[in-house]
Amino acid sequence: MTDRDRSAPAADGGRDALPHDHTQAILETTKRVASLLKASGRPFALAGSVAAYAHGVPARFQHDTDFCVRREDSDDVVAALEHGGIAMRQAPEDWLLKGSAAGEEIDLIFELARRPVDLDLLERAETRPVDSVWMPVLAPTDLMDSRLAALSEHYCDFGDLLPMARLLRERIDWGYLRRRHGRAPMPDAFLFLLERLDVITPDGRTTEGRATGGRAADEEDR
Repeated sequence: MTDRDRSAPAADGGRDALPHDHTQAILETTKRVASLLKASGRPFALAGSVAAYAHGVPARFQHDTDFCVRREDSDDVVAALEHGGIAMRQAPEDWLLKGSAAGEEIDLIFELARRPVDLDLLERAETRPVDSVWMPVLAPTDLMDSRLAALSEHYCDFGDLLPMARLLRERIDWGYLRRRHGRAPMPDAFLFLLERLDVITPDGRTTEGRATGGRAADEEDR
């Protein structure tokens, strides 16, 4: 399917017609899925690049929209989405399910930053608007945690992480992230880069001298 095909409205003008703007198409899909998840009554939280956008990071969306749900809620969540017209399917990975709507991909994530999605993670989510629809969004520390956990010698793109770190630095618990990721080469390299750019200091504070917070100081990697 070409980009032109993806952005063209459906011939019958139905609800799956895409806006011409691809960024807006992802937002529309995000709002639709969030509305169905809220109606399901199961806890969830928006993740990924759309979550960063909800926190104020300029839109730089990837190819899908991501939501965290608990594995034990997957049957109810899938039923709610399918009832709302979302096509769901199994993924090769065992830690997520995939869906599609209006030409956009949807990921339901059961594990984040190498940990199962649990109620503690979802209860830390902040309710924020996404293009006028309010929904739970991963807290900034958890969002950055997930992005650092994804870094490896096979994927080490700091381009998306730097704007997020700069814009959300006062709302991220850098001390917790250093304890959790400081022994991994690629996340440690990114944290060192933030120090060299005067975004944070080695003691986990921002360069304005304020301690960042949001997670218990004694919480260690499990």
